[in-house]
Amino acid sequence: MSRVCQITGKKAMVGNHVSHSNIKTKRRFQPNLHLKKFYVPELDEWISLKVSAKGLKTINKKGVWTAVQDAYVKGNLK
Repeated sequence: MSRVCQITGKKAMVGNHVSHSNIKTKRRFQPNLHLKKFYVPELDEWISLKVSAKGLKTINKKGVWTAVQDAYVKGNLK
């Protein structure tokens, strides 16, 4: 599975390691992902999502069912 948040669509970014002598080498910034299970009362079942920390805040704000529907419309969730 790829490291992409299923709610927000966040994925890895590319940047540079910069040493003390200012030598730059490529590195990747990975999103803060967690595999979480959520209970959806509308479906009366548990779903498992790979979400970032910001995705968890979005779910807490909107509710899990609304967040999943929005992610599906945006194309983040298949």
